[in-house]
Amino acid sequence: MTNTFFLGGRLCSTESLRRIAAETGSDKTYLMLKPDIRWVAYAQERMEALMDDTGAAMVYADRFQQLGGTLTQAPVIDCQQGALRDDFDFGSVLLVKTELLKKALAETSRDWKYAGLYDLRLRLSRMGELLHVSEYMYYEQEDDTRKSGEKLFDYVDPKNREVQVEMEEAVTEHLKAVGGYLDPHFREIDPDEGGFEYEASVVIPCKNRVRTIETAIRSALSQKTDSRYKFNVIVVDDNSTDGTAEVIKSIVAEGHDNLVYIAQDPTWHAIGGNWNAALHHEKCGRFAIQLDSDDTYSGTDTVQKFIDTFRRERCAMVIGTYQLTDFDGNILPPGVIDHREWTPDNGRNNALRINGLGAPRAFYTPLMRQLNFPTTKYGEDYAVGLRISREYKIGRIYDVLYNCRRWDDNSDANCDIMAMNANNLYKDRLRTWELKARIALNRRRG
Repeated sequence: MTNTFFLGGRLCSTESLRRIAAETGSDKTYLMLKPDIRWVAYAQERMEALMDDTGAAMVYADRFQQLGGTLTQAPVIDCQQGALRDDFDFGSVLLVKTELLKKALAETSRDWKYAGLYDLRLRLSRMGELLHVSEYMYYEQEDDTRKSGEKLFDYVDPKNREVQVEMEEAVTEHLKAVGGYLDPHFREIDPDEGGFEYEASVVIPCKNRVRTIETAIRSALSQKTDSRYKFNVIVVDDNSTDGTAEVIKSIVAEGHDNLVYIAQDPTWHAIGGNWNAALHHEKCGRFAIQLDSDDTYSGTDTVQKFIDTFRRERCAMVIGTYQLTDFDGNILPPGVIDHREWTPDNGRNNALRINGLGAPRAFYTPLMRQLNFPTTKYGEDYAVGLRISREYKIGRIYDVLYNCRRWDDNSDANCDIMAMNANNLYKDRLRTWELKARIALNRRRG
């Protein structure tokens, strides 16, 4: 009979896993992350048979969730090579091959306080397949009733700092084991390359943001820079139908000589395509600085701080610090998001674990004209951040530069599970492609 053990969540110690490994007496072991799992008839037999048939190191499956009085389907996604997020959703039932469980724990280099299960599954992935069975196998109780947008920032909440440090150390060990770790050696940019009329451009891509676009544009226009550095604002409207274009045109009509308006044609652009339109415009500055159409800068010196950082550190991308606010500018918990987990030496390795690199973001235009953004409406910034960090340093600014407004019209405010799965699957693919590229780069370097 297969043994079953309750872990009580994904954050667990190596010590608790070692106790399980010592107690289990079967060739397969169930690790339960939640109590009161109810099985679909013959589901256990099905999971165990598939482990035997495929030789998988671990098997996990889709499930049903009971949330209040509602029962919903809660599918999970395939775990691929780049699925390195420590919050990857395997569901609440993990079937592990006991022989490999014991082998992985014997090879573990340290006793993790929080990252025990994360380290275990990374090790198992090097020993065999983590098999996703796309069949509904069990029922679980879901107690987290928050919207998706309210969960986004859990991993950067300062109270979880100790957890994040362990997770970074675990993924760094894994990257070294698979040949994807990058040493802290970087190429530098030439901050005087090319004949740019403007030193910097604030880029505002938008679609149907009639309620917020004016405040975003005026926040950008209010920036003050050193007299040596001219800047402009490039607004790219992607076929808005709600009056956004009319608001933009009314501001253009005021006669701002440093405001550029790009109206996209009706083909597919998404956020990435809108960025590319701005980057390749003849008026784009040497450094292109993000401002989302529903956000604002926190002061008038944001553009200057980006310019100074690019020139001082000769990096190809700079990321600032933001604070979460509601629509009216009131600060929301956890407040300031500064991504201090990013270190100059290991940030680009840890970037393969976390789901975002921070904001506001700014890019070195000559390089971005070679790389370009993927033409997608989600993850486009993460994709270029990973690509840039493969070779170049990413600079950080820990002053609050940006007000990130959370409201019902945010694209990630309340995604259903299918949308969340699609988003996560895409970012895992980005990580997989980048990891493959880094492994190949290391092989070429010898």
